[in-house]
Amino acid sequence: MEKLLNKKVLIVDDEPVIRILLRHTLERLDSQLDVSLAEGGEEGLALVYEDHPDLIFLDVMMPDINGYEVCRRVKAYSKDIYVILLTAKGEEIDKQLGIDAGADEYITKPFDPDLITRRVAAVLNLSL
Repeated sequence: MEKLLNKKVLIVDDEPVIRILLRHTLERLDSQLDVSLAEGGEEGLALVYEDHPDLIFLDVMMPDINGYEVCRRVKAYSKDIYVILLTAKGEEIDKQLGIDAGADEYITKPFDPDLITRRVAAVLNLSL
Protein backbone atom coordinates (compact mmCIF):
# COMPACT_ATOMS: atom_id res chain seq x y z
CA MET A 1 0.00 0.00 0.00
CA GLU A 2 1.37 3.40 -0.99
CA LYS A 3 1.95 5.82 1.86
CA LEU A 4 0.26 9.17 1.42
CA LEU A 5 2.52 12.18 1.84
CA ASN A 6 1.64 14.38 4.78
CA LYS A 7 1.18 18.10 4.33
CA LYS A 8 4.17 20.04 5.64
CA VAL A 9 3.91 23.24 7.67
CA LEU A 10 6.84 25.35 8.78
CA ILE A 11 6.58 27.85 11.65
CA VAL A 12 9.30 30.51 11.68
CA ASP A 13 9.15 32.74 14.75
CA ASP A 14 11.72 33.85 17.31
CA GLU A 15 9.14 33.66 20.13
CA PRO A 16 9.02 30.12 21.63
CA VAL A 17 5.49 30.63 22.98
CA ILE A 18 4.16 31.43 19.49
CA ARG A 19 5.89 28.39 17.97
CA ILE A 20 4.45 26.10 20.65
CA LEU A 21 0.93 27.58 20.43
CA LEU A 22 0.86 27.29 16.65
CA ARG A 23 2.21 23.75 16.68
CA HIS A 24 -0.39 22.70 19.25
CA THR A 25 -3.18 24.38 17.22
CA LEU A 26 -2.08 22.64 14.03
CA GLU A 27 -1.69 19.23 15.65
CA ARG A 28 -5.22 19.49 17.04
CA LEU A 29 -6.47 20.23 13.52
CA ASP A 30 -4.78 17.22 11.95
CA SER A 31 -2.37 14.87 13.69
CA GLN A 32 -0.94 13.88 10.30
CA LEU A 33 0.47 17.36 9.61
CA ASP A 34 4.26 17.40 9.50
CA VAL A 35 5.06 20.56 11.53
CA SER A 36 8.60 21.93 11.64
CA LEU A 37 9.83 24.81 13.77
CA ALA A 38 12.52 27.43 13.17
CA GLU A 39 13.72 30.18 15.52
CA GLY A 40 14.82 32.60 12.82
CA GLY A 41 15.05 33.39 9.15
CA GLU A 42 18.31 31.56 8.41
CA GLU A 43 17.07 28.35 10.01
CA GLY A 44 13.68 28.77 8.34
CA LEU A 45 15.21 29.15 4.88
CA ALA A 46 17.36 26.06 5.41
CA LEU A 47 14.22 24.07 6.25
CA VAL A 48 12.41 25.48 3.21
CA TYR A 49 15.17 24.27 0.89
CA GLU A 50 15.43 20.92 2.68
CA ASP A 51 11.75 20.06 3.25
CA HIS A 52 9.79 22.18 0.75
CA PRO A 53 6.80 22.88 3.05
CA ASP A 54 3.31 23.44 1.71
CA LEU A 55 2.63 26.30 4.12
CA ILE A 56 4.78 28.67 6.17
CA PHE A 57 3.81 30.83 9.13
CA LEU A 58 6.40 33.57 9.16
CA ASP A 59 7.09 36.26 11.73
CA VAL A 60 8.28 39.63 10.40
CA MET A 61 10.49 40.83 13.25
CA MET A 62 13.33 38.36 13.73
CA PRO A 63 16.91 39.03 14.81
CA ASP A 64 18.75 37.57 11.82
CA ILE A 65 16.72 38.01 8.61
CA ASN A 66 13.37 39.81 8.72
CA GLY A 67 10.28 38.02 7.54
CA TYR A 68 9.82 40.21 4.47
CA GLU A 69 13.22 39.15 3.13
CA VAL A 70 12.60 35.50 4.03
CA CYS A 71 9.27 35.68 2.20
CA ARG A 72 10.95 37.15 -0.91
CA ARG A 73 13.51 34.34 -0.91
CA VAL A 74 10.86 31.66 -0.38
CA LYS A 75 8.74 32.98 -3.26
CA ALA A 76 11.82 33.20 -5.51
CA TYR A 77 12.50 29.55 -4.66
CA SER A 78 8.91 28.36 -5.14
CA LYS A 79 5.66 30.17 -5.84
CA ASP A 80 3.83 27.01 -4.69
CA ILE A 81 4.65 27.54 -1.00
CA TYR A 82 1.81 29.40 0.72
CA VAL A 83 3.16 32.07 3.09
CA ILE A 84 1.19 33.58 5.95
CA LEU A 85 2.94 36.46 7.68
CA LEU A 86 1.99 36.34 11.35
CA THR A 87 3.23 39.45 13.10
CA ALA A 88 2.66 42.17 15.67
CA LYS A 89 3.25 44.80 12.97
CA GLY A 90 -0.29 45.79 12.05
CA GLU A 91 0.02 49.14 10.29
CA GLU A 92 -1.19 49.38 6.69
CA ILE A 93 2.35 50.05 5.44
CA ASP A 94 3.51 46.81 7.11
CA LYS A 95 0.74 44.85 5.41
CA GLN A 96 1.66 46.41 2.06
CA LEU A 97 5.32 45.49 2.57
CA GLY A 98 4.22 41.92 3.28
CA ILE A 99 2.10 41.69 0.15
CA ASP A 100 4.91 43.29 -1.89
CA ALA A 101 7.29 40.62 -0.52
CA GLY A 102 4.96 37.94 -1.88
CA ALA A 103 2.99 36.92 1.22
CA ASP A 104 -0.30 35.22 0.51
CA GLU A 105 -1.84 36.44 3.77
CA TYR A 106 -1.04 38.80 6.62
CA ILE A 107 -2.41 38.03 10.10
CA THR A 108 -1.65 40.24 13.09
CA LYS A 109 -0.82 39.12 16.61
CA PRO A 110 -2.50 38.45 18.89
CA PHE A 111 -4.31 35.97 16.67
CA ASP A 112 -7.38 33.81 17.12
CA PRO A 113 -6.40 30.10 17.02
CA ASP A 114 -9.77 29.35 15.37
CA LEU A 115 -8.85 31.69 12.50
CA ILE A 116 -5.52 29.89 12.12
CA THR A 117 -7.30 26.52 12.07
CA ARG A 118 -9.73 27.66 9.40
CA ARG A 119 -7.02 29.19 7.21
CA VAL A 120 -4.82 26.11 7.38
CA ALA A 121 -7.77 23.83 6.62
CA ALA A 122 -8.66 25.96 3.59
CA VAL A 123 -5.10 26.23 2.25
CA LEU A 124 -4.27 22.54 2.73
CA ASN A 125 -7.75 21.24 1.84
CA LEU A 126 -8.33 19.65 5.22
CA SER A 127 -11.75 19.04 6.72
CA LEU A 128 -12.65 20.66 10.02
